[in-house]
Amino acid sequence: METVVLQSLSKTYSGGKLAVRQVSLSLNQGEVFGFLGPNGAGKTTTVKLLNGMLSPTEGSCQVLGINPAKEPEKVHRVSGVLTEHAQMYDNMTGTQNLIFYASLFDIPSREARSRTESLLKRLGLENAGAKKLSAYSTGMRQRLSLARALIHQPRVLFLDEPTSGLDPESAQNVNQLIRDLAYREGITVFLCTHQLRYAQEICTRYGLIEDGTMLAEGTLEELRHDVLSDTVLKIRAEIMPAILPFRKSGENQYELDIHSDSEIPHLVRQIVEGGGDVYDVTAQKPSLEDIYFALTAKGKGEAM
Repeated sequence: METVVLQSLSKTYSGGKLAVRQVSLSLNQGEVFGFLGPNGAGKTTTVKLLNGMLSPTEGSCQVLGINPAKEPEKVHRVSGVLTEHAQMYDNMTGTQNLIFYASLFDIPSREARSRTESLLKRLGLENAGAKKLSAYSTGMRQRLSLARALIHQPRVLFLDEPTSGLDPESAQNVNQLIRDLAYREGITVFLCTHQLRYAQEICTRYGLIEDGTMLAEGTLEELRHDVLSDTVLKIRAEIMPAILPFRKSGENQYELDIHSDSEIPHLVRQIVEGGGDVYDVTAQKPSLEDIYFALTAKGKGEAM
């Protein structure tokens, strides 16, 4: 089932800045989609378009079949949003904040309290619910903001740097919650970040954007196939036969670019037959970071 659809979506601001250029995309239920790019790439503008905060200059977008430019209130009913610097009320407790936001969605008070207690527990804030928000650390505020985005049980969740300001344990808890929301509850997660290594750990599909243009989109394996398919074979060996085209990368360390894992057994056999003792073999496939920099380097090369 398609949950988020963008069709040739473009946005030009009144000053003439083209923030989003002809972006097309379709997400299915239960995906964790990483929308990746540097600051100013067009990520926030895209999320604002998907939530009806902005209207597109060209093209269109839908969230669960709803046009956010025409019916933003309906989109807000079925989606939750966590921005990097979400604001809530400092003079209210964590519990009071969540119950207040639940009331905006006409959630009955008993149900609102039940959901509040459940979310505080899931996010490790069960002992902080009675504290005023002014006493919360940055990480606690971030987790409470995620609880607020989830209080009305949305079917689509937009997250902007969800682990910003979190300690490693809290970040791990939030990441596990994101996985549970997607894989167990079928929520579509649209995650914006510039942290490529983090995105590779948690997302199932990716869209790489720069200067408002989508550079590539797909799963990690699809991106590897389409953009950067070579694997770096790293071998630690006492002796490396000179006939083999390995390059030395350190003491007893050698590297070679290969096209397929099927090449590995033959290469290892050649080393052993040539008198080398092999102590370690690692096939390092291109990371999301490698793919992104390959794409941006190609774009700069074409522009020169």
